[in-house]
Amino acid sequence: MGIATSVLCAIHCALLPVIMSSLPIFGINIVHNVFFEWGMIVLAFMVGSYSLYHGFIRHHRSFQPILIFSLGFVFLVLKQFYHEFEFSFLAIAVILIISAHYYNYRLCHASKCASPHHKH
Repeated sequence: MGIATSVLCAIHCALLPVIMSSLPIFGINIVHNVFFEWGMIVLAFMVGSYSLYHGFIRHHRSFQPILIFSLGFVFLVLKQFYHEFEFSFLAIAVILIISAHYYNYRLCHASKCASPHHKH
């Protein structure tokens, strides 16, 4: 779920301006809308945090995915304030956040209790 949310966030950031460029004609503006952007960031943070917390508590007890995820979110927030570096910070954020979820996924599946249906 965390990886899917991160990918959706990346798609939103990369494609939404192109796809939705006609919305201002209809009086709708979600591209570079501060409330929409922060809402997406908060949603991604909540879903990602829950996913990583679940993996940490139930499976592996490693802080590394949480640290990688947190660093990614630092860059995601920085892009909101430093517009001249927006795309560079976004690329770094997406790579780190997806890497954190992938690493969490690998740690969860490497643990002996990777699934409630896992037979010991």
